[in-house]
Amino acid sequence: MAPPTGPRRRHAGAAQRQQRGRIGRRLLKWLGTIVLGWILLSVLAVALLRWLHPLSSAMMAEAHLQAWLAQRHDYRTDYQWVSLEQISPHAAIAVVASEDQLFPFHDGFDFNSIRAAVRASEHGKHLRGASTISQQVAKNLFLWSGHSFVRKGVEAYFTVLIEALWPKERILEIYLNIAQFGDGVYGVQAAAQRFWHVPARAITSSQAALLAAVLPNPVQMHADRPSRYVLMRRDQILVQMRVLGGPSYLRALESERREAR
Repeated sequence: MAPPTGPRRRHAGAAQRQQRGRIGRRLLKWLGTIVLGWILLSVLAVALLRWLHPLSSAMMAEAHLQAWLAQRHDYRTDYQWVSLEQISPHAAIAVVASEDQLFPFHDGFDFNSIRAAVRASEHGKHLRGASTISQQVAKNLFLWSGHSFVRKGVEAYFTVLIEALWPKERILEIYLNIAQFGDGVYGVQAAAQRFWHVPARAITSSQAALLAAVLPNPVQMHADRPSRYVLMRRDQILVQMRVLGGPSYLRALESERREAR
C-alpha cells in the first residue's frame, strides 16, 4: 500500500506530534508527582525526627549491606540511643571542636570552610572540615556514600530542612547518637561501652577527644588502641576544647532550648 500523500500525510504527521505531546505531558505529570511526593515525604520524615529517635541510619544500613556482600558473618551494628542529657558534655564540645567550631552560630553551612576547601582542591590539596555537623547528620542519616554533585545537592537540601525544622540541640543529639566511632560502632553510648565499659555520661575529656579524633576514618583508626597520629589529634582537640571554653561554649544551645519552650 502506498504511503499517504498530501493532506493525509500532513494529518498523519499532526496526529503523531499530538500523540508525542500527550506522552510527553503525561511523563512530565508523573515526574512532577514523583518529585512532589518525594519532597513531601522528606519534609515529613525530617519533621517527625525532631521528636522521634531514628531506629537506624542510611550509613548503618549501607555498612551492614557491604559486610553482608563481603560475607563478614561476624559483623554487627552496635547502636544505642541515649538523650543528650545522658551524654557527657565533654563529648559534645569535643566533636564541635574537631568538626565544626561555628556550629552554634551558622545556618547549616560554613561558607568560609567551603571556599577554603575549594581553593585547596584547586591546588591539589585535601582539606578536611568543610562539612558542618548539620551536613554530616544529613549525609549519615539519609544518604549514600560518595562525592557526586547529585549527592552533595541532596545533602544540601536535607541540611536546609534539618536546620529549618530542628533546634541546634536536637541536631547535636542526633549526631552524637549516629556518628560512627568504630567498625559497626555508632553513637557515643555504644562507643563508650565498647571501648571503656562506661556509659556515655561518664566519659572523660580525653576519651571524648579520642572519639572525635577517629571521626575522619573510624574503621582504620581506633579510639581504644590509638596510634601516634590519633594521640596527636587527641591532644590538638583537647587544646581546641579549652580554647573554646569547654562545655560552656555550647550554652547558646541551652538558651535556644529555653526560648523554644
